[in-house]
Amino acid sequence: MNREFLINIGLLLGLNLIIKPFYIFGIEREVQNTVGTEAFGEYATLFTFTFLLQIINDFGLQNFNNRAISRRPRRLTNYFSNILFLKLLLGPLFILVSFIAGYFWGLTDKSLWYIFGFFCVNHILLSLNLYLRSNISGIGLYRTDSLISALDKTLLIIFCAVLLWGNIVSDFRIEYFVYAQTLSLFLTAVTAFFIVFRRTENFIFRPNFRFLRSVLRSSFPYALVIFLMTIYTRIDIIMLEKMLPDGDVQTGIYAAAFRLLDACNMIGFLFAGILMPMFSRLLTDAKNTKSELQSLVEMSFQIVWSGALVLAISVFFFRVEIMQYLYDFATPFWGETLGWLILSFIAMSGTYIFGTLLTANGSMKKMNRLFAASIVINIVLNVLLIKYNRAAGAAAATFFTQFFALLMQIYLTHTELSIKLPGAIIVKFLTLAGLLILLNFSVSGMTFLDWRILFISCLAVGIGLSFLQRLINVKDLLNLLREKV
Repeated sequence: MNREFLINIGLLLGLNLIIKPFYIFGIEREVQNTVGTEAFGEYATLFTFTFLLQIINDFGLQNFNNRAISRRPRRLTNYFSNILFLKLLLGPLFILVSFIAGYFWGLTDKSLWYIFGFFCVNHILLSLNLYLRSNISGIGLYRTDSLISALDKTLLIIFCAVLLWGNIVSDFRIEYFVYAQTLSLFLTAVTAFFIVFRRTENFIFRPNFRFLRSVLRSSFPYALVIFLMTIYTRIDIIMLEKMLPDGDVQTGIYAAAFRLLDACNMIGFLFAGILMPMFSRLLTDAKNTKSELQSLVEMSFQIVWSGALVLAISVFFFRVEIMQYLYDFATPFWGETLGWLILSFIAMSGTYIFGTLLTANGSMKKMNRLFAASIVINIVLNVLLIKYNRAAGAAAATFFTQFFALLMQIYLTHTELSIKLPGAIIVKFLTLAGLLILLNFSVSGMTFLDWRILFISCLAVGIGLSFLQRLINVKDLLNLLREKV
């Protein structure tokens, strides 16, 4: 199991470290610089508003299906046709509820309603892609899933590059970005569908309504988890827009900083996608022992947190330089916002391990209580901090909320599964964090060198330190890869 995990993580990272960073910093950043902070802030607000209603569109089917198929791959034929039918019913319902919510939210501009409709379609396609990928990874086609995970961004890079730099349009507008997303997601969904379709036996599009009712009852806890997580991680943008007179501008600043957090989070998200079916199988198969599960948790946590600490601490010390380098209108305040958000990445990266394990175990009620508490904490902190420090205040609220959620997930993992982190690993991480802070503090003051050289040097030395402390064991990795080959 560890060997397969390492092979597929290598492929995932190889693809996504090339494609997705180029999309985020080469395409999405250029879009914001082209259309302006306020226009992109408005885009981010509409995107987030529709994203909060994804519970209707997804209803927990992705996580439920991934867990079910990975435990019994033969379920694919029966589950695929029925859940696909259910997805086709939930899509129009999602659009209807979104438009009703948009009306009561105060969306009045006709041009905004038009683009709002495309946002809804994009969320439907995105949810469909994630569901189709849950089938692909659930039957063990991890490498195919890795390729599909990068396909939509690859297509979007091509389409946006042509629009931005191909002299096809004289004045690039944010609408063109949304249209390109629609086309990319649609083509990816078609590709993923045919991959899953070829793996099913006797595919018959004849829904079993008794089975569908059972699926909805079973998937509801997963839907609630996703909904609650979405609220406490995304409500900041909505509150910024509503609480401040310059809400669109502050939302644009927050979105610019969140873009870097998003780029970092893609690695953790990829780990979670590959870990979910593996955790599910280890928890289901009686032949597997607790030590195998403990081993996979420890190894994945060490890999993810080592990278998270190195990246987050280095970005924090160079936060102002990074924002001013990336964005035409950035000020030191933009860097302050990034500083809080990038530190929250440390907590988020741990959530991708322990949250995924708890989901695979089916500990949904306790997770839902935890996330409900996280929402309350996040909203209260946002109310207090946004008025005090605008976008940076919202970022600080995210930081405190994410660390609360992580600590509670670690506690739940220990009480539910008797999985705990050895004291030796915790000491190693504390030592690594101390060394990284000392390194970056010393190096960031060397004004006689270009900050980019200093930043890359800190990243390189930090990675080296994590290997020296054996948080990532080179010998074990090479042996596992050699045996796999």
